[in-house]
Amino acid sequence: MPRRRTVSDEQLLAMVLALIHAEGPDAATFAAVAKASGLSGSTLVQRFATKAAMMRAALLHAWDRLDMETARLAGTVPKTPEGAITLLVGLSQDYGDNAAAYGEGLLVLREDFRDPVLRARGAAWGTALTAAIAQCLGSAKAPETMARLMLSQWQGSLLWWGFSAEGPVTAYVETELRCFLAAIKP
Repeated sequence: MPRRRTVSDEQLLAMVLALIHAEGPDAATFAAVAKASGLSGSTLVQRFATKAAMMRAALLHAWDRLDMETARLAGTVPKTPEGAITLLVGLSQDYGDNAAAYGEGLLVLREDFRDPVLRARGAAWGTALTAAIAQCLGSAKAPETMARLMLSQWQGSLLWWGFSAEGPVTAYVETELRCFLAAIKP
């Protein structure tokens, strides 16, 4: 009879993600995760086999959470340009207001680009988010193109906020997206 798990997979993956966000992807070793979780290194090896598999599982878990949050927000916002702003500001809340921490978080993106499975998840999320924003911009000419442009503006505003760290990230993003929509209005 297998032993009962004292730490669920979801709890363990959340711990791995917390370690990654706090100390960077390279810090997520079996030893560090064992210390954080109270599990033995051999238990972690049994669950994941390799550090790369553990990282992939944790980052896929993060993508699952982002997919769910995106779908939840997309289902609650009005299908208007204002709704598109609300959706993207809502997705920006998890970045926090610490520019240094945001910069460290970009190391996680590096891991997503390195792994083809994670890169595919990112691409799928981009497609779903583009479709959600396009629904909000449905009355615009070429809503899919406008949605991709708005997403580029959103990501760019996050980067520029990271350099300036002027106020809360959500306020900065909202202001930039409002400026973008005002600039493209006919």
